[in-house]
Amino acid sequence: MTVALVLIVVVVAVLLLVTVAGRRSGYSGFGGNTVVRCKQGHVFTTYWVPGVSLKAIRLGVSRFQYCPVGRHWTLVTPVREADLTEEERESAAQHHDVRVP
Repeated sequence: MTVALVLIVVVVAVLLLVTVAGRRSGYSGFGGNTVVRCKQGHVFTTYWVPGVSLKAIRLGVSRFQYCPVGRHWTLVTPVREADLTEEERESAAQHHDVRVP
């Protein structure tokens, strides 16, 4: 195996482990459609894949991206399903950020 191939395999394995760990920690959409909360408290759904970002700037656990609820740019973080009220779940289901074509 070449060094590049080994590196690719390691990166993919780490991303899969992070996704599985996130789902086990209660972030049900981790690795797919995930409920996030912006700094102003708005909740919405976004496509969240650990280590991959096509429409946001990754900043550790947070991402800087557009909030479709408040119509502003902000930091967002994933929210555990158990931490959401029924009203927040409904709001997140109704609000999804811009999908990547």
